Amino acid sequence: MKISDTASFGKAVKNRRKELGYTQAYLSECSGLSASFLSNLENGKETVELGKAIRVAQLLAMDIILETR
Repeated sequence: MKISDTASFGKAVKNRRKELGYTQAYLSECSGLSASFLSNLENGKETVELGKAIRVAQLLAMDIILETR
């Protein structure tokens, strides 16, 4: 999936979380991040902290590849 904005990143995170069978509550417990943060992330909220978003992607074993144009 090509990530072009916060909405597509959030969708990718949500799809991967569900693919692994994790709930937001479980991921919250494992990551130490609030369930509301995870919800905001998955819904593409633009004000989420990048460091936390990257930590979630790492916990979900997602590869993050930045492409230059």
